[in-house]
Amino acid sequence: MDGKRKVGTKKVEIKEEVLQKFTKRQQKFLKALADVGGNITAACMKSGVKSRNTVYDWMKKPDFKAEVEAINEASLDYVESKLMTAIQNDNITAIIFYLKTKGKKRGYVEAIENQMAENQFESIMKRLDEEEAKKK
Repeated sequence: MDGKRKVGTKKVEIKEEVLQKFTKRQQKFLKALADVGGNITAACMKSGVKSRNTVYDWMKKPDFKAEVEAINEASLDYVESKLMTAIQNDNITAIIFYLKTKGKKRGYVEAIENQMAENQFESIMKRLDEEEAKKK
């Protein structure tokens, strides 16, 4: 991160000098986005932005898009820190989740057996092929 956002509290905080680049409406949206953990719909409702399309239009500007992405990254950092806290507290579900997502290279994946039942069409086609082979 570039030092503009604070992570580790219950919400992501945006410094005022960062917000000054944006309109009052955009500032209100960005603050709401940080408060709701990056959920655009919830931030729209909280900030009074009528449509997600408005936000997507704003995101065509690189500075605004970068700030939205930074808020999302900071929110992800916060959640990851909570996951690590749960792991440190011996939460077995958190440990399994972490190993399934981060430990794949070491073999921590669920094996999925692919057992396909032969459908009737395939069965008929196989018999026809066998009958054709016998005739030759």
